[in-house]
Amino acid sequence: MSLIKLALPKGSLEKATYEFVEASGYTIKGQSRTYRPIINDNDIVVKILRPQEIPKNIQEGTQDIGISGEDWIKENKADVVNLLNLGYGKVRIVVALSKSNKNKNFSALLSNQIKNKKPLRISTEYMNLAREYLLNNEIYKKKYGKKMPLITTPWFNSGTNKDVNIMFSFGATEAKPPEEADAIFDVIETGSTLAQNNLKVTDVIMESSACLIANKKALKDPKKRQKIYDVLTLFKGVVEAKTRTHIFMNVKKENLNRVLTVIPALESPTISKLTKNNWYSLNTVISQEKFIQILPSLRKYAQGLIVHKPVQILPLEKIHEEEGK
Repeated sequence: MSLIKLALPKGSLEKATYEFVEASGYTIKGQSRTYRPIINDNDIVVKILRPQEIPKNIQEGTQDIGISGEDWIKENKADVVNLLNLGYGKVRIVVALSKSNKNKNFSALLSNQIKNKKPLRISTEYMNLAREYLLNNEIYKKKYGKKMPLITTPWFNSGTNKDVNIMFSFGATEAKPPEEADAIFDVIETGSTLAQNNLKVTDVIMESSACLIANKKALKDPKKRQKIYDVLTLFKGVVEAKTRTHIFMNVKKENLNRVLTVIPALESPTISKLTKNNWYSLNTVISQEKFIQILPSLRKYAQGLIVHKPVQILPLEKIHEEEGK
């Protein structure tokens, strides 16, 4: 089997990624000492990279699969296959202004800057997202049409609209307003850091979470594809398990049909007849939300209810269908 090159993120996604990967059954050793840690699968080699660069590396084929945020996939305009939303690393890309700024949202800010003939300065790490956001803004389109905003970086400048300047930020973006920038486009989890720096969130550009992505050519390679789908299966099992509950119970024969009418299952519950006359054992996996809803009925008709949280639920049939496409 061909080796699969797996890129894992350094930085804000790092800890949650290792927890997720290990929950899927893999063990990674040496990640604190090297950018090439060892994983307990001889068909996978791991490399640690910044999440900002993983999408492009996967697009170019230096890595076969990897984990990065949806924000960086979109920012890089990476031509990759998004195999699975992993459900962690949830953040928002937002527009934030100084609390002293009286504008309620970005459009109001832009409108007033135009009205007062003042250039608009935006500080951000997300240059492409910021440009797209501007070009889709109705106020911007009405005033400037398709004219590209000025992009300013230490390496190059592009765009012709000097009235709106998107400036690359090396970090500490929340420190820029109001002196160096009129607005920032930044990533937040709770927004507490912005609040501590006297900033207010006015607009949400996008929501993002960690995703498993793959190189298109690697997916077309039969040997690599098989291993990639092994990884996907294990990862999907963790995602599925997060919202599911495994329940076991004993039910009298006279109450069995009543219980079956209220229990949804992945397919159908497993029912076993007990040695004790007129008693059955029933177990199934259901959503946590549904379990809470049916608990009153289970309390009424079932006995010996055991509940536990599954580590993984592997939806093999769904994986087979996807792999065959």
